[in-house]
Amino acid sequence: MDTLTRAFAALADPTRRDMVSRLADGDATVSQLAEPYRISLQAIYKHLKVLEEAGLVSRPRGPQPRSVRLQVETLDLLDTWIERHRVRVEQRYRRLDAVLAQLGGDDDERDHRSDGRGRPGVADSPGGT
Repeated sequence: MDTLTRAFAALADPTRRDMVSRLADGDATVSQLAEPYRISLQAIYKHLKVLEEAGLVSRPRGPQPRSVRLQVETLDLLDTWIERHRVRVEQRYRRLDAVLAQLGGDDDERDHRSDGRGRPGVADSPGGT
């Protein structure tokens, strides 16, 4: 599985997304990360393992409590992927807006040729038809 797929899969879980959001404010120990959750420390370590394998966080190895830190490179990869697709969708909507504006202009021309009652092609004469 590639990095992008692993990262999106890891972020599919709300607890892991929250951990990433909290780590955006600064590094934290595992205990600090575990504080707001009503889950076991073992479950926290499982979440961290998924985030680590996805390349989203890192934890230095050692016996002392070490800080968990975000890996900006993977977040940049996600951002680049999302931005590329956002731009493509935005371009499609701009083209659609242009087509709709052009069609709207055609509707305005038809309205000017109508009899005022929404019947196109009938002359605006006092007799009606």
